[in-house]
Parts: sequence; structure tokens; C-alpha cells
Amino acid sequence: TGDCAGAPESIVLRPTPLVLPSAYLTSATAACSDSEAITFEITHPFHPQRGTRWVLKQQRVNWGEDRVIYFDAQGRLRSLLTSWTSLRSQDLFDQASAGQSWWRTDDLQHLAMLIDELQKRRRA
Repeated sequence: TGDCAGAPESIVLRPTPLVLPSAYLTSATAACSDSEAITFEITHPFHPQRGTRWVLKQQRVNWGEDRVIYFDAQGRLRSLLTSWTSLRSQDLFDQASAGQSWWRTDDLQHLAMLIDELQKRRRA
């Protein structure tokens, strides 16, 4: 039987789904097995959960920022800036300072300029 009344089966056109093989190499909905789980640690020095490890659910850009998404201890979905975790990419300053400095030279110079400006305003 065809989709159109009286039309022979051989000429009935049925839409075929467009499948792009390169776009669907892995399942977007399949859960990862425990052996594939990626963990990360919160490394921000002032975060109250610094040092805790979590299982990464997803990493993506939300609100214009690279974020990690994970489930907390109560099972709630949470997100955190990737730069506050062990998953952040290490920049040249971090490599050169080897963790010995919290502040970059240009940031300290900018802070010094702001302090000078505030002192000038105070004197005026």
C-alpha cells in the first residue's frame, strides 16, 4: 500500500533522514562507563571546595565562559569556571612561575596605577 491513494508502491516517495557520518561518531546521550570517567579538582585558592574532586559530566561554553559541568554530592547539576579547576590549560606564566607566584607582573603594574590614581584623588 502506498501513501497516496491509487499510487503504486514503487513510485511513492518517502523522506529519508539526512545522516552525516562525521557528525555522529559518538552518542550524545550514552552514559560514559566508569572506566571512561574524567575527574577534575577545584583549584581556585579561595573556593570553599578547593581540593575536592568531581566527575566531569560535560565541558562547554556557557554565558561566554568555558565551564565544567558536574553533579554535586546531593546529585544537583552544577557548573564552575574551567579556569578554577585542574582542567584549565596552563599558560606560559603558570609554566614559568611554576606555582611560585599568584600575581602576574602586568596585573601588579595595573594595580599600582590604580592605587596611585586613588591616592591622587584623595589628595585633591
